[in-house]
Amino acid sequence: MDELKKIIESLLFVAEDPLTAHTLGKAAGNRELAEVRTAINELIQEYEKRDGGFYLARVAGGYQFRTAPENTPWIKQLIQPNAPRLSKAALETLAIIAYKQPVIRADIERIRGVDSGGVIRMLLERKLLRVLGRKEIPGRPLIYATTKLFLQVFDLKDLKDLPSPKEIEDMALEAGPPSDSGDQTAESTQSGTGPLPETSQAPDNTVLPGSPPVDETSQA
Repeated sequence: MDELKKIIESLLFVAEDPLTAHTLGKAAGNRELAEVRTAINELIQEYEKRDGGFYLARVAGGYQFRTAPENTPWIKQLIQPNAPRLSKAALETLAIIAYKQPVIRADIERIRGVDSGGVIRMLLERKLLRVLGRKEIPGRPLIYATTKLFLQVFDLKDLKDLPSPKEIEDMALEAGPPSDSGDQTAESTQSGTGPLPETSQAPDNTVLPGSPPVDETSQA
């Protein structure tokens, strides 16, 4: 078991994305899934007991080393990344899709009350959204859902970890009235190894400069 734990640690250390138990077992010489999960659980407990600068987390259906949130200021001093921010419009759209998925653009715009083509395009470019296919109704609109990167960025094991409407209401009450600043942005809660690319604060109908537009009529 100690040998397997060392192998798993090495695999997780070099991986850029979370690895599932199945992937770890296959890479470690086709080990039994139960054996791999036992080794992972022991590693998680060992890192929790150590209480060091990083830990082993279950995220986006797999496992990944993540830095301790309290050390974020010191990490920023070293790597000085661009602020991983999303506009209020992007967060609003992302929240609607996260809770209503699979969902089409018309439903998103009905809830938001504004055109959302530009912000959906930006979220697709940031790989926070994906296209599942087309809905078999007149016009065959695209169907949208969140991605594994979305789970990683917001530190979620799966979609079941999304806060309930009651929890959101309680958080809103604790936060108090919204700020008067219309351009305020919200930071991602990602605590992994790589920051989310900085997003544009452009209006919803603006194509991001330097990025090819997503043609909604050509995706399948």
